[in-house]
Amino acid sequence: MKDKEFVTWESIRVKGKLRFFFVNGLLLYGLPMCIITAYSNKLFENGFTLKAVLGHVTIWSMAGLMFGVVMWYITERRYKKEVTFRENSKQ
Repeated sequence: MKDKEFVTWESIRVKGKLRFFFVNGLLLYGLPMCIITAYSNKLFENGFTLKAVLGHVTIWSMAGLMFGVVMWYITERRYKKEVTFRENSKQ
């Protein structure tokens, strides 16, 4: 992990998991994917129905949350390895 990534992750983790899940999962992944797939799959070609919207939004919201959770734990694991490495290299 590079120094810039390390410092950035330290500031992100202070803000908490839930904020990360919401911002990085829902807003930065789930929402764009929801919009992109709605247009690329022509989801509303046969009309703009509430059922289609709710189904699509629900799926991509859950996918966004899953993405956020997975990314949190992957990055947290990398961060902890780096902390251990830096502590051992100081000795």
